[in-house]
Amino acid sequence: MSAEALDRDPQARRRAGALLAGVIVLWPVLRLAEFQPGKLFEPGNLQVMGGFLGGFLPPSTSVEFLRLLLKATLETLAMATAGVALAFVLAVPLALAMTRALSVSRIGPGPGRRLSALRRHVARAVLALLRAVPEVVWALVFVRALGLGAAAGVLALAITYGGMLGKVYAEILESIDTRPARALLEAGSGRFAALGYGLLPGAAQELASYTVYRWECAVRASVVMGFVGAGGLGQLMDQSMKMLDGGEASTILIVFLLLVLLADALSAGLRRWLA
Repeated sequence: MSAEALDRDPQARRRAGALLAGVIVLWPVLRLAEFQPGKLFEPGNLQVMGGFLGGFLPPSTSVEFLRLLLKATLETLAMATAGVALAFVLAVPLALAMTRALSVSRIGPGPGRRLSALRRHVARAVLALLRAVPEVVWALVFVRALGLGAAAGVLALAITYGGMLGKVYAEILESIDTRPARALLEAGSGRFAALGYGLLPGAAQELASYTVYRWECAVRASVVMGFVGAGGLGQLMDQSMKMLDGGEASTILIVFLLLVLLADALSAGLRRWLA
């Protein structure tokens, strides 16, 4: 590397070294995963993929199917919304228990420091346990217990997404300026006042944006859970794919695209409202 390049960017050599190290680490991982993108462009494979994708056109627009699609869409939205709402109820107290900025024992020595640290470790362990099991596994368990339908999907989303929301909520609350919350705690205010006036004003946009993103993920996760009988668009997609009806599958994919656009618009609106 030339001295002129180093003058322009003193960190150029360090970045080049990090890039080289990344390539050295990534190469054996790609080999182990048998990642060979060149096979996608082989003539036989291109023909197979073209034929498969061609089966998705034109999208199905029959009245009977659109009626089933509307019912499945409403069921998916209800499942995702109810699941994320229950996950929020589960995540908030665990996130608050794990947030060090809201710990009264941190403002000075006292008998509650060890108990507070233990509470944070327990909350962190519970959140790790909740998100460690994929939602599709929970869906399989609840389908066995409750039978086919959206109830299994709601509970599966609530448990797994509760762990995800709680972890990220705590990290967001810790990543902003925590001095206002600390000042409130030192002045004798309670933890909820420190949260409402010290942390939420700076974190509300990120918290709302991440919650809407998780709702969007819950809508997408319903596809996978639908394949194990949790209802919604996923179950309808499973039926269409088993019947080799690409037109119906493409219509369902268009609905998913519209739902993602809806989530983006909702997130942007919430951020503007909280700004």
